Amino acid sequence: MQTTLNDTDAVKALAALAQGSRLAVFRLLVVAGPEGLSVGNIAETLGLANATLSFHLKELVNAGLISSRHEGRYIYYAAAIDKMNALIGFLTENCCQGVPERCEPASPRKC
Repeated sequence: MQTTLNDTDAVKALAALAQGSRLAVFRLLVVAGPEGLSVGNIAETLGLANATLSFHLKELVNAGLISSRHEGRYIYYAAAIDKMNALIGFLTENCCQGVPERCEPASPRKC
């Protein structure tokens, strides 16, 4: 099933990404893929304090851009690729007057 966004969802997602640390976390999790990364790995890679990272992860979860799962004592976070693709689609759905073939560079890449 394909995820779609409305204006409110898109604004919420873009607002969550409009901060340097949250954008860095999200991009790191996109690279990590569906397995995601543990909180410790994210903190170490980005050099963020646990309290700061916790705040940013909460904002990204609330925007629906990442999800979490528990494995034993660890929490892993992963990017919500379907939501990311839906956001890209939302931003480009009317590209070139609804004929995206005319705007190939702006056409979304599906992950």
